[in-house]
This record gives sequence, C-alpha cells and structure tokens, in this order.
Amino acid sequence: MSDKGVPAKTDRQALDLFIHQVQSLPKGTGSGQGRLIFALDATASREATWDQASHLQSELFLATENLGGLAIQLCYYRGYKEFKATRFVTQTQQLLGLMNGVSCLGGITQIGRVLRHAVEETRKQPVKAVVFIGDCCEEHVDSLCHAAGELGMLRTPVFMFHEGDDRHARAVFQQVSKLSGGAYAPFDRRSPQVLKDLLAAVAVYASGGVKALENFSARSSSEVKRLTRQLK
Repeated sequence: MSDKGVPAKTDRQALDLFIHQVQSLPKGTGSGQGRLIFALDATASREATWDQASHLQSELFLATENLGGLAIQLCYYRGYKEFKATRFVTQTQQLLGLMNGVSCLGGITQIGRVLRHAVEETRKQPVKAVVFIGDCCEEHVDSLCHAAGELGMLRTPVFMFHEGDDRHARAVFQQVSKLSGGAYAPFDRRSPQVLKDLLAAVAVYASGGVKALENFSARSSSEVKRLTRQLK
C-alpha cells in the first residue's frame, strides 16, 4: 500500500502503462547510433539500487545489438553539489567500469543539473533519450518543468524511473516526463526484472524508435507479450 491507504500500482500495471506511453511517442527513424544519457541519483538512500542498476545496465547494450547500438553517457550526482558526466561509451564493460568506480554519498537531489546537462548535450548532438533513476525530489518544481519543456522542444524524451512511493517525487517525475515527451514508471528494488525490462525498452526506443520497440516486445518475455497485446 502507498501512503494514505491508496493502493500502489502493481509492477505489471506499471510496465503496461510504461509501454503504452512509449509506443505513443513520435515515430523514430532508427537510423545511426543512438545517444542515450543514463542518469542516476547517487545519494546515500540509493546505494542498494545503484548496485542493482550496475548489474542490469548490460540490458541497455544487449537489447540494441541489432539496431545500430547505443552510445551511453553515465551521469550522477551525490554529496555536496557533486555532479559528474562521463564520456559516451559503446561497450557494456566500459559502462560497468564507470559505475563500479562510484560510491553513493549523502546529499540533496540535483535533477535540475541532469536536465540542463541533457539540454546542453542534445544541442551539440541529438540525444535520443534520457533515463533517470531516483527516489525523491528536493528542488524547485517550476525550474525542473522548464528544463523538461525545453527537452521536449528538442525532442529528447526523459524516462523517469521512480523507486519507492514518495508522493511528491511521483508528481514531479510525472510532470517532467510529460513535458519532455517521455514516460514515467515506478519500480520496486525487490523486483529487478521490472527495472531490467524498463531499461531494455528505453534502449530499444533510443536505438530504433517505436517500431523497434514493438518488435522487441514481440520476442520478449511472456509478461511483456501479454502487456503488449493489451495495447492493440
């Protein structure tokens, strides 16, 4: 149960909604190698899920092997105003090496810096999608929405993956995803398969567009197939 007695969406419902949102996005051409920003909250509360994401990040590459592949940039914030953005990498071991070099430190959220960085990157060279994984928001909502709207104008959708049931974070994350043209999905760290499917789905979209996502769903797990059939 979420706070105030409101039933939380099940993992199955969350993935169903996420796939529906992604398949409603503008059609992508799927030409060339897609650039994706993989951004994570690395404050102290996220340590367990950081480790989980490290184990699952290979899905970002494996899901797009036949679609031209991905170039992924790792971004994270932690501690006192620390924000890092790595180079773009194209191999699983490169990304894993970068993630393994990071430890979580207490601090407040810096989602605005993630969004502004994504604006700067996509102005230099288009970024097909931004993935953000976090559990809370401690920033001014209007400034986040402004940056998200700018990403929407640049056609760079942000996919907000929300760990936990913080109601304020949920509302903010939903606004950011909507204004950027992306999608919102909650997940539970005790259900790593859901996060795995979400990461793979965004990677496929970033690399090959909506049609590629449809093809991916058709050959994916029985749960994803069942959810995809509900969209037809």
